[in-house]
Amino acid sequence: MIHHFLLPTRYPRALYWMLLFTLMASLSSCGGEGTGSDDSLDSLLEKAEKTAPISKEEKSGDRQSVSPEKVVQKISSTVLERNELKFGFIKLTDCAPIVIAKEKGFFDEVGLQVDVEAQPNWKTLLDRVISGELDGAHMLSGQPIAATIGFGTKAHIITAYTMDQNGNGITVSNAIWEQMQENDSSLKLPQPKHPISANTLRPIVEERKASGQLLKMGMVFPVSTHNYELRYWLAASGIHPGFYTNTDKVGETDAEVLLSVTPPPMMPTVLEAGNIQGYCVGEPWNQQAVAKGIGVPVTTNYDVWKNNPEKVFGVTKKWADENPITHIAVIKALIKAGKWLDSTNSEGDLVNREEACRILAQPNYVGADYDVIKNSMTGFFYFQKSDKRKMPEFNIFFKDHATYPWYSDGIWFLTQMRRWGQITESKPDAWYHETIKKVYRPDIYRLAAAELIQEGELEESEIPPVTTDGYKPATNEFIDGMTYDGRYPVKYLNSMKIGNKDLEASS
Repeated sequence: MIHHFLLPTRYPRALYWMLLFTLMASLSSCGGEGTGSDDSLDSLLEKAEKTAPISKEEKSGDRQSVSPEKVVQKISSTVLERNELKFGFIKLTDCAPIVIAKEKGFFDEVGLQVDVEAQPNWKTLLDRVISGELDGAHMLSGQPIAATIGFGTKAHIITAYTMDQNGNGITVSNAIWEQMQENDSSLKLPQPKHPISANTLRPIVEERKASGQLLKMGMVFPVSTHNYELRYWLAASGIHPGFYTNTDKVGETDAEVLLSVTPPPMMPTVLEAGNIQGYCVGEPWNQQAVAKGIGVPVTTNYDVWKNNPEKVFGVTKKWADENPITHIAVIKALIKAGKWLDSTNSEGDLVNREEACRILAQPNYVGADYDVIKNSMTGFFYFQKSDKRKMPEFNIFFKDHATYPWYSDGIWFLTQMRRWGQITESKPDAWYHETIKKVYRPDIYRLAAAELIQEGELEESEIPPVTTDGYKPATNEFIDGMTYDGRYPVKYLNSMKIGNKDLEASS
């Protein structure tokens, strides 16, 4: 491992971290996945010396005396490997950082000419990133993780940037909502108490199960946040959403509710046609159901898991290794876009969201009505036309270190993949930690952030402190009150009443 004691400490903090994470990224590109021996460090410093010779005085003693400027000089004088890029996205409001980075000139500012292109579904998007048709993309948080461990398409995908927090909702059809109201008369109020659990859905599920006509609900992809959030919401009320197995790739084994994949923009249409009775999707497609009068959002993922990660920006590891300077430039532009999206005035009001909504409403981006996009993006959410609530944190794009690729966020997705059988075998704690560090790359994020700090575009307080280990504090802010600590994934997994258990001792 590269430890702090191997590096100089007498230089400005931003430069210190630039050196540290440049070393880590360089070792990773040589196959070390961000770790390496002291010999690897020696080798890297020898290569650096050929570019910028180190004096005898600097060589004398231990490596603490080697000037970081000598090592980072190559990066500071290196031009972008590529400046013409193409990124993919799905028509959801949380593609905003990519769209805003393009439309507000943040990509231009770092020397990049970027085309952004809507994709028909998440599988096509991932396949095109892997094939090299796209340089990178707006991805489901679970996609880089699943691809890297080989669930579905096998490819090593990494992420150095989390695009947003929250942003999803669970909507049921009008007919199901009316049945839920019959099961709990308090839901008939113009503004019923939130969050709404799936408790009142359970009698409906049982009745349909007895008749042989299981309730059907939509989600956007097998490794989507939406799949895991919908499963979590159902299971928290004792409703089994089904297991994936070696022979069941659809995830319907023991299911009391059938979950199927539907592309996000199609959700309202499929609901209206009666092919599904509910769905979990990102915006603006829950608000679209309210606008069209065809369904009722019953909860948001803010209430299922407060301030959960939603989308990430993903690239192949091969692309990142071949284009390290370009990758850093991309992350810089995305950080700036996220900060622009979350900018507020002295009263705390979001000042750029209406402009963002007008941009996103364009047909080449999200293509939904401005008023529908505006509902959630400007800090409000309609559960019903009689139930408009202020939700300033429904979409978070930057504040509270939302864009940082936290290891604990990624590990939660691994626990859900194991819980529902997408990971078929028991794994010890160490496996979860080792696996997520192959995918989540805070080193690259910090390098981009360090450059923004040096350029006066970012404050040190706007990124996590250098002392962080990449794990958020334990939290119980879930709809069922269960506690999650990413440091102990097996313990968390085993605390769930419904789902696979890993009974072997953690390592």
